[in-house]
Amino acid sequence: MRRAEENGEAFTDLTDRMIRAMHEDEARLGVLSPTDEPRATGYINEIVAMIHKLIASGHAYAADNGDVYFAVDSFADYGKLSKKKLEDLVAGARIDVQEAKRSPADFALWKAAGEGEVSWPSPWGDGRPGWHIECSAMSTECLGDTFDIHGGGPDLLFPHHENEIAQSECATGHEFARAWMHAGAIRVNKEKMSKSLGNFFTIREILESYPAEVVRYFLVSSHYRSQIDYSEDNLAEAGRTLTKLYNSLRGIVPAKAADVGETEHDRRFMEVMDDDFNTAGAIAVLHAVANDINQHRREGRDQEAKQSAAVLVRLGSILGLLQQDPEAFFQADTGGGLSAEDIEQMIQARNDARKARDFAEADRLRDELAGKGIILDDSREGTTWRRG
Repeated sequence: MRRAEENGEAFTDLTDRMIRAMHEDEARLGVLSPTDEPRATGYINEIVAMIHKLIASGHAYAADNGDVYFAVDSFADYGKLSKKKLEDLVAGARIDVQEAKRSPADFALWKAAGEGEVSWPSPWGDGRPGWHIECSAMSTECLGDTFDIHGGGPDLLFPHHENEIAQSECATGHEFARAWMHAGAIRVNKEKMSKSLGNFFTIREILESYPAEVVRYFLVSSHYRSQIDYSEDNLAEAGRTLTKLYNSLRGIVPAKAADVGETEHDRRFMEVMDDDFNTAGAIAVLHAVANDINQHRREGRDQEAKQSAAVLVRLGSILGLLQQDPEAFFQADTGGGLSAEDIEQMIQARNDARKARDFAEADRLRDELAGKGIILDDSREGTTWRRG
């Protein structure tokens, strides 16, 4: 709302623009669209109803200033996710002079609106939901009182997820989520990413320099719980290792999926993915399949190579990888380089020079292309190229 005011626009226009940008970035990275994507502003009635239920059951209270707070001491299991003790939280907490909490650990379910602030009507006066109650109301409405997986960044474990558990289980009487998945944070050259350190950047900025699939490969090549260290070197290495996988598929037509049964690689892939979504282990399986393809080709076993290629594409699809034609991957332009048309013209000029036995000119053209990151591969079938 503060940024919208600075821009001189409605906050709804700002949020719509940001959501569109998020969807564009997700699409480029190959992220599939969710079945439902609720917005808190569309669930005000459900939020108010949940707060009502919490007050009626003695787990929340309305303060004299129009705020509504959750009474943390009314939930015996508070702290079970983060392993924090309520007495330690109370001892270390302070109450803002403008707050009307009964206990320092209590948190807001509804905040009274100040003059000119965006607000919605409620039994406690005009205001807006607290951060935590929005997620509980949307989750239970879309997924039911209990659902399988809840996740987020490491900074959400406490207090956000702890508070979600407390208010949800007090409102419904059921377990909130069965499994919790907290992703590791991104570090930049071994330092925490933050605007204050000047090492903050967006996915969109990275995609100006690297193909989207390379960025996706980089992200899934680590276990989701581990910290990811972003650096130019690490992204370049991701590009090189993904290139090895695509190289194994180059110039080969995978067998039809119906003609390839389950393999030991399939079983191993599912085994590691069943182990807490171990995508790093799954990536290792992809490279093992690629090694099989390369060995089959060296030994002239084309049918086995095609079958292994089908397995590689099949398993890669689960991670959102290796679904491009290899040539399209190798020739993708991330911006600022030679166009495919320019490269083809230079290759033709090099071929003409070789036919004329002007090998010095042919070498010069090859070196010029190499200097611009274009690698040529000569074979009996002709010359192919890829971006290095």
